[in-house]
Amino acid sequence: MISTAYLAGLAAGAGLIIAIGAQNAFVLRQGLQRHFVGSVVAVCVVADVSLILLGVGGMGLVVQQHPGLLQWLRFAGAAFLAAYGAMALRRAWQGESGLQPVGDGTLSRGRVVLACLAFTLLNPHVYLDTVVLLGSLSTHYEGEARWLFAAGASTASVAWFLALGYGARLLLPVFRSPRAWRVFDVAVAIFMLVLAAMLLRQPVA
Repeated sequence: MISTAYLAGLAAGAGLIIAIGAQNAFVLRQGLQRHFVGSVVAVCVVADVSLILLGVGGMGLVVQQHPGLLQWLRFAGAAFLAAYGAMALRRAWQGESGLQPVGDGTLSRGRVVLACLAFTLLNPHVYLDTVVLLGSLSTHYEGEARWLFAAGASTASVAWFLALGYGARLLLPVFRSPRAWRVFDVAVAIFMLVLAAMLLRQPVA
């Protein structure tokens, strides 16, 4: 019989991770271009699972006691999102996007991994969601059940990023059109710039 704690962690993790975010948009784009998808998915999964385990292990209180760190991440994240949004607008204007073959040299694996880490770790809300919120929810369970909750949340993360990164290929017929890529890049740009503005206007609490 599947543990109730595991199912609760699975549901909570899915509810938080599947929400539309800058990280998900980046993973989707890499999946559409079939460019270092495995590396991007691995970075997202390892980062998410690590933060979940830290939260369940009690690091949530540490994050709450150091709001200055989250505020620093807030401004750094806003600057990064604004810069990426501007890059997306330029791609849309110049028509630079498209379906590129794997290893075409557009971006090195290292640069893609660094960008993925930035989308993941410069978002203060990822710490609130994984470390603080999931960590707090896990305190409803004791002993082994607490770690089963963490396992459920981690399973949701792994399943989501695998589906997003590798499932993006189902949309390839649509994105064979340069116009579709321009629309996508404009949407991404607007999304990133709005997120950056929201981070600047709303204090992280």
